[in-house]
Amino acid sequence: MIGRLSLTARIVVLFTLISASILLGLGWLISNSVERHFMDLDRAALQDKLHLIQEIGAESTDRTDLANRLADVLQSHKDLAARIQLGSDVIYATPDSAALAMGDGVRDESPVESLIFWTRNGLSYRALEGEMVAPGASPAPLSILVVLNTQHHARYMVIFQRTLVIYVLVATLLSGVLGWFAAHSGLRPLRRMKTQAHSVNIKNLDQRMPVESVPVEMADLAKTLNEMFQRLQIDFQRLTEFSSDLAHELRTPICNMLTETQVGLSQKRSVSQHEEILASNSEELQRLTRMVSDMLYLATTENGISLPNPEFVALENEVSALFDFYEALAEEKRIALLLTGEGGTIGDRLMIRRAISNLLSNALRHTFPNESIEVSINQTANGVTLNVINAGSDIPTNVLPRLFDRFYRADSARAHPQAEGAGLGLSITQAIMRAHGGEAAASSLGGKTLFSLRFPTATA
Repeated sequence: MIGRLSLTARIVVLFTLISASILLGLGWLISNSVERHFMDLDRAALQDKLHLIQEIGAESTDRTDLANRLADVLQSHKDLAARIQLGSDVIYATPDSAALAMGDGVRDESPVESLIFWTRNGLSYRALEGEMVAPGASPAPLSILVVLNTQHHARYMVIFQRTLVIYVLVATLLSGVLGWFAAHSGLRPLRRMKTQAHSVNIKNLDQRMPVESVPVEMADLAKTLNEMFQRLQIDFQRLTEFSSDLAHELRTPICNMLTETQVGLSQKRSVSQHEEILASNSEELQRLTRMVSDMLYLATTENGISLPNPEFVALENEVSALFDFYEALAEEKRIALLLTGEGGTIGDRLMIRRAISNLLSNALRHTFPNESIEVSINQTANGVTLNVINAGSDIPTNVLPRLFDRFYRADSARAHPQAEGAGLGLSITQAIMRAHGGEAAASSLGGKTLFSLRFPTATA
């Protein structure tokens, strides 16, 4: 049930229960201490009267003298009763016979001169037993019973305990109110954080939690929320750019096909002219097909699926096979293809070949004529690194972190519509690497651009 309460209510309930437990324990301790104190006072009073009776007995000459002396001494003590007897023969007894009728008395656990206490007709009594030497020539000792009416103590304890119960109840209620106030005030920063988080929407994703103005216990939560908002802002910005880029990429071939079709339908044309229009539309459709296929492949790879056909892949063999595929294009552009090193990893052969192919295709588009593309494979203790290095224009530093984003092109104005790619090749490469537990990275400096594929070791 407590799991459905608010945090403030939970704190108040727990604080109130703790306060009530402490107050009840303290009340029991005080009540028990007062009761014990009264018992010690009664024992001391009874011991004093018992010693007095023993002294009077020692000074008395006979039983009659003893009874007279006790009557003179004890008549002024209205709450005190005493009885002295030898066997069943009562030598002296105070007039209060009800007090002397013990009934079922109960002894306390005191090891010396234990008290006897009982209740009769709503009155509480405590008694102490003793012995004394009989006056005269009787060798048998006399039994002494001294009884004290403790009703005034009992009455005080009832009033005291009732007052204590009322105090505990009021103090518990007050503790609950103070606990609510403390919890409500203490959780005010959390409510402010809730209000600020509630106000965050797509129009103000730059809102952040005030880490410096919240208590230390909530600073980590505020910092974590700020990091989450930062990731959401970046992801939303990327999603917005992706949607814009996707719309642009799809609009261009569709507009081209629509224009070609409308022009073809505007007037009668020959069969050859219609064939040219259809051929142009076919090229645009192929471009759309490649784009959709790449997007589906990218979505499948990024969803963290298991590798379709994991096996040991010798990277130098895959690079050599791709060199044979791109050899004609490289010769046409007067670009040399160089391979050094060897190494292998565990993965899907076709996916790894596609990742390397994307890098080689990208390098062939941007390498200057009469230059070379160098592919080096380095085996290290942490894995295998495949580097593709080409000579070309430097990539700006602010562009490098975004090269692997979908549809991203360094040429934001898209001044090269003749380019075959749609800006998905490097994104697919990064997705393939992460599916293999690796990473793709890029750097550019001094006319040299380097793309690295870091694979885990074959045993991983």
